[in-house]
Amino acid sequence: MKRYDVSTHAHQELVDVTDRVRRAVQESGVSEGICVVFVPHTTAGVTINENADPDVGRDLLTALERAVPWKGDYRHGEGNSAAHVRASLVGSSCHVIVSGGDLELGTWQGIYFAEFDGPRRRQLWVQVLERAS
Repeated sequence: MKRYDVSTHAHQELVDVTDRVRRAVQESGVSEGICVVFVPHTTAGVTINENADPDVGRDLLTALERAVPWKGDYRHGEGNSAAHVRASLVGSSCHVIVSGGDLELGTWQGIYFAEFDGPRRRQLWVQVLERAS
């Protein structure tokens, strides 16, 4: 398993981690299998989305802000309930097929670390599993 540090610089942001995940796959030596990308945080997540137009990421964060506003009728004493809810909606992991020693992403897809309570120094974990023979 590979562990990568991800430094975020805003309260909420998407960080393109596709190259780091691709590097983990290549270094694993696995030709055919599955790549699991996991975020071990309750106020951050990981998602696959378009990586050609940065407005898509901005729109996603704006939609999450509308759906789960930062200030609300939350009870969690730490004051970051919205970040917990957003992280649950986005999810803490994603899986990508590995074929020919590389990620099988669509033409416009990228893998994004989703920060909802930053800025912080975070972790991204990547495990590449070989297809059983």
